Amino acid sequence: MSLQGKEVKQIEIGPFTRAEGRIMLPGSKSISNRSLLLAALASGQTTLSNLLDADDTQIMRAALRQLGLTVEDRDETTCLVTGSGGHFPIREADLFMGNAGTAIRPLTAALVMQQGDYRLSGVARMHERPIRDLVDGLRQIGAVITYLGEEGYPPIQIHASTISIPEVVRIRGDVSSQFLTALLMALPLLAKEAIRIEVIGELISRPYIEITLKLMQRFGVHVDIPDAQTFVIPAQPALQKGEPVYRSPKNLLVEGDASSASYFLAAGAIGAGPVRVLGVGRDSIQGDVAFADALAQMGASISKGDDWIEASGPASGTLRGITIDCTAIPDAAMTLAIVALFASGETRLNGIASWRVKETDRIAAMATELQKVGASVEAGSDYLVIRPPLAWQTPADGIDTYDDHRMAMCFSLAAFGPNPILINDPNCVAKTFPHYFAEFAQIARISA
Repeated sequence: MSLQGKEVKQIEIGPFTRAEGRIMLPGSKSISNRSLLLAALASGQTTLSNLLDADDTQIMRAALRQLGLTVEDRDETTCLVTGSGGHFPIREADLFMGNAGTAIRPLTAALVMQQGDYRLSGVARMHERPIRDLVDGLRQIGAVITYLGEEGYPPIQIHASTISIPEVVRIRGDVSSQFLTALLMALPLLAKEAIRIEVIGELISRPYIEITLKLMQRFGVHVDIPDAQTFVIPAQPALQKGEPVYRSPKNLLVEGDASSASYFLAAGAIGAGPVRVLGVGRDSIQGDVAFADALAQMGASISKGDDWIEASGPASGTLRGITIDCTAIPDAAMTLAIVALFASGETRLNGIASWRVKETDRIAAMATELQKVGASVEAGSDYLVIRPPLAWQTPADGIDTYDDHRMAMCFSLAAFGPNPILINDPNCVAKTFPHYFAEFAQIARISA
C-alpha cells in the first residue's frame, strides 16, 4: 500500500475488523522544523537524528540552503546542520515555502533579524493562511514588511530595516501559537537587554509553545514565564561579548510525532488492539500525547512507557462519546472526530477555531466528509458535534482530502466501519508522513 513516488488519485481500503501491532513513528514535524532553524541560528554543528523526512521539512531545509547554510542529509532521517551564529550568509532571497506553516512563520521572524531583503511565498492555500498577527508583532520592533497580495496574508516582502526593541512586544495568541513561537525563537538574537512579550487574548495550542521553549533551552536560551500571558527573554551575555546566542547541543534526537501517533492509537481503540506506538512516551514534550487521555475518557484502555504508548479497545466493547476542550490538541482532535463514528452517543469537540486556518478549513471539510459516511454533524465557529451513523454510507465518489494530509490519515480509520472506504488524493500524506498508508497496512487486520 506504499504510495511514495506514485501519483495515485484514489485508493480503496478496508473494511477492517481488527487493529494490532507496533509502529515506529516518524519524527515530529513541529520538533523537526524548530530544530532545523535553531541549529541554523546556533554556533557549531548539530546532528539531528530521527528528523522527519517529508514535504514540510524538505521545504525548511531547502530554504536554509538557499540562505547560504550548509545542511547535509546523511540519510533519510539524519541531518548535519552547520550553524551561522545567528547571521545567515545570504541577505537577499526569494523563498518558496509551499504550505509549510511551521517553516514560513518562524523563518519570517528570523529573517527580520538578518536586515536583508527577502520574499516569502507559497502555494495558493498558504496565501489564504493568516500571517498578520506575526507581521504586526514584528512591526513593533521596526520591521518593514510589505504584503504582496491580500493584506494580512502571504506572499510578503521583508525589507532591510533598523530594529529597535520597545518596552513590551505584544502579539495575539488566539489564531495560531506559531506566531508567538516565531518571536520567541528570533528575539534572543537581539536581547542585549531583557525583552518582554505579552500575549493578547487566549493563547491556543499552548503545548506547542512548551515544545519551543524546551528546544530553545537545548540550544542554550532560557525564557522566563512570570504569568500565563507573559514571556521574558533575559538579556543574553553572549551578545555583549560579540558571541552567538544559540549554541549547538551537538546532537539532538527528534521525538516521534505525537500527532501521527493519534491515528494508530485510535485504530487500537476502535479495532480491539493492542496497538503500540514507539518514539513517544509518558514524558514527551509534545502536547498531542494528551490524545491518549482523550481516548481513555472514551473508554479505551491506555498504557504508557518511557518511549511508547499503547491503546486497546474498551473492556465493555463500546467506546462512548465525550465533550472535550481541544484547544491544546488541535491536530490530534481531528482524529477524535473519526473515533466519534464508533462511539455511543454524541461527541462534542470544543476549542477548534484554529482548524479554520489550517491546510484547509478543517471544520467545514470534516463536517462534509463525516456526513458522507452517514454521521449527523453540527458545525460551529469553534466546535463540532458528531453523532455516529445510524446506517453507514459508502460515498461512491470517495472521501475528499482537500490537499490536507490529516484529512487523508483521519479517514483511513473509517475503514474499520462495515464498508470499504475510497480516499481521494492519498499522496497528500507526503506533507508529514509519506509512508503512512504502508504503515497503516501493518496494523490493520481482516478477521478470517
